[in-house]
Amino acid sequence: MTGKVSLVGGGPGPVDLLTMRAHRLLAEADVIVADRLGPGPEAIAELGWCAEVIDVGKHPGHHPVPQERITSLLIEHARAGRSVVRLKGGDPFVFGRGGEELTACLAAGIEVEVVPGVSSAIAVPQAAGIPVTHRGTAGTVHIVHGQGPLSTATLAALGDSTVTTIVLMGVAGLERLVADALAHGTPASRPVAIVEDGYTDRQRTTRASLGGIVAAARETGVRSPAVIVIGEVARAGLLLPARPSEPVDAVRVDALA
Repeated sequence: MTGKVSLVGGGPGPVDLLTMRAHRLLAEADVIVADRLGPGPEAIAELGWCAEVIDVGKHPGHHPVPQERITSLLIEHARAGRSVVRLKGGDPFVFGRGGEELTACLAAGIEVEVVPGVSSAIAVPQAAGIPVTHRGTAGTVHIVHGQGPLSTATLAALGDSTVTTIVLMGVAGLERLVADALAHGTPASRPVAIVEDGYTDRQRTTRASLGGIVAAARETGVRSPAVIVIGEVARAGLLLPARPSEPVDAVRVDALA
């Protein structure tokens, strides 16, 4: 009998942010194919799930298990009659290659289900006290992959003070992104926040203006995984108290409370 594949959004990391459906599928799974981000093998072990865990996590510039092999693992285990959970960080369809895995499973005649997850694009800024929308400040969210050239739509979003631009996987390309945004007329004073290691004890937020964020990131040693928030919602003091007399270009680093 052929098994089934479930593409499960693991959210930003904490297991208590998994949906109830995700918990049930993980508890019933024979095999869990897990990403580096989101609930990892350690979290799975803590919950006592008995499935075989295959770690296929990718690091910046280092992909030990190619995507083609990940997809073939899902199909091979399902064809062997196993219940397979592909545990992905965030949401499967937000820069997670879940669509490719879905179509590959369907083409192989494998039953497949998609379970949404909390996307880091919204959750990680929230963990740092940054709303991606806020009445009277920003009513639109533009989410972009930080690798590769900026599209016309992204440049327009960056130039619009009522849009929040969220950049995922953008630390390595930060300097290029900022240069392109400034060259196309985005004000250098536009607030930026970079939230690293959301929902961990290493979480911290670096804030500066668009014109100063590259130097700020270099000074504080910003590293991935991180979510970059560009827009007025990233302004210090919007929701949480700001430090008194803080210059707009100051490097501000907030550790997780």
